[in-house]
Amino acid sequence: MQFNLLREPLKTMWPSKQIRVKSKTMFDKALVNCQYSMATFSTGERKHRPRGDRKSQEISMHLRQAMEATIKTELYPRSQIDIFIEVLQADGGNYCASVNAATLALIDAGIPISEYMCACTASLGNGDVPLVDISHLEEVSGGPSLIVAARPLSGQVALLEMSQRFHLDHLPKVLDRALQGCRDIYNILDQAVREHVQAAGSAAGWEGDVAFAS
Repeated sequence: MQFNLLREPLKTMWPSKQIRVKSKTMFDKALVNCQYSMATFSTGERKHRPRGDRKSQEISMHLRQAMEATIKTELYPRSQIDIFIEVLQADGGNYCASVNAATLALIDAGIPISEYMCACTASLGNGDVPLVDISHLEEVSGGPSLIVAARPLSGQVALLEMSQRFHLDHLPKVLDRALQGCRDIYNILDQAVREHVQAAGSAAGWEGDVAFAS
């Protein structure tokens, strides 16, 4: 399955399975395993090492941090949930697009989550103009950027990362813009999920409207 939200990550979600390495077994919850990589053709320059480099390992760790904050891991003790992300086209915001795609993959696989986990970037343009969902060119322009992964309905933040220091006067409005971006992305994802369920229900011959839990 491929999800396109300005960027193009290819996501694969494996339902829970037993852990092969016994030393990693958690007896009260599932182990979440996230692996992030980029296709060799995802950028203008061919990557010689699309996975396993320091940046990919860092993003994989941050992905796991975000996913563990929303997956109901207590329902799958002694199990492992694998999430694989491969970016096919990189134009900035790779981590955020990966988080949003992984959230859809979890829902599609039927893995219970507490709430949608959404991620968005924000920055400043022309000195003090807030920008949201910045592109690669905006990322490398030299200005500070902020990455936020959050549960939009509850407002709980799972990850907050700055590329550079923000002036204290600017940080609140940049953070607010990033959180608003997460809420906007939530609306897009939720609408897509509802339409998918309605279409699947119609194909299966369900009668009446499909009810969604709030």
